[in-house]
Amino acid sequence: MPHVIDRNHLNQLIRQRIAGGTSVAGLTEANGKRYFYRTISNPEKMVFDSGIMPFNSIKQFLFPQSEPICSYRCEGKDLIVSDAEPFVQEQVVFGVRPCDAASLPILDKVFAWDFQDRFYQQRRAKTTVVTLACKEADKNCFCTSVGLAPDTQAGADAMLLQIDAETFEVRTFTEKGAALFQGQTAESEKTGKTAEPPKTKFDAKRVELYLKEHFNESVFDHTSMRCVGCGGCTYVCPTCHCFDIVDEGGTAKGKRVKNWDACQFSLFTLHASGHNPRAEQPARQRNRVQHKFCIYPEKFGMILCTGCGNCTRVCTASLGIHPVLALLDQKAAGKN
Repeated sequence: MPHVIDRNHLNQLIRQRIAGGTSVAGLTEANGKRYFYRTISNPEKMVFDSGIMPFNSIKQFLFPQSEPICSYRCEGKDLIVSDAEPFVQEQVVFGVRPCDAASLPILDKVFAWDFQDRFYQQRRAKTTVVTLACKEADKNCFCTSVGLAPDTQAGADAMLLQIDAETFEVRTFTEKGAALFQGQTAESEKTGKTAEPPKTKFDAKRVELYLKEHFNESVFDHTSMRCVGCGGCTYVCPTCHCFDIVDEGGTAKGKRVKNWDACQFSLFTLHASGHNPRAEQPARQRNRVQHKFCIYPEKFGMILCTGCGNCTRVCTASLGIHPVLALLDQKAAGKN
């Protein structure tokens, strides 16, 4: 029989977790009608509306935008290097969109590849993800085009499905999800509803095969003319994971920090010699699409995209990746 929880009991659960020392995050309103995943101290501030699309991604809770990995200090003639403190605090993120949570199994691959990234892995182990199934999709959603759905379970420990404004069906998928809601729900005959899946907008496999055979595709010359190289698409993308490592401080002391980077920046591939193998925006856009739909699937067996549509929503030119993929698919199908 389905299990449900109402908003009052959900708020109580969140307060208990915060009081017990758990860091809790969820969707909150900011800057008018924009909504962000943020750490909260008051559950009343959290928004559980499955029709709202967040302006950021939950990847920042496992892969922070800026994170120290070690520090250094000079003591006489000795250089003392200390590892960053391990991440030990439990954290729960509520109301995550399924397309956001689906990024986690994808990121797991790259952060446990030839090098075990303990910073990501420690946060991943300490994080419980509670998704909120979508009840509607907008014009930028394309989760079905990459094999996902409005109620995808990938990356989620538990899922809430809206029954009405104050009541949710609760489904648990992992031990962490079951432990979170243990004793907090009631049996009910009611079940939550999900959105009508978005129509498939392109054939991902056909695009992959086309990209393998058409490296110098002219589509990128045309679409990149709209791109200003701001990198916003990569920062809101739940699966983009490029980073730079820099030393911050002086000769006496400082720290080594891992910071987000973006392949759409002109300096991303600039060599110390002055040579830049991707000096122009078409090459940078080609690299982004190739990486997500050709290189990553070939290496890890997963598309590096969840169809969230954030890249188009944030783009000042309304570009993002979906319009480019649609054009590539048309060419692959011989329609353009």
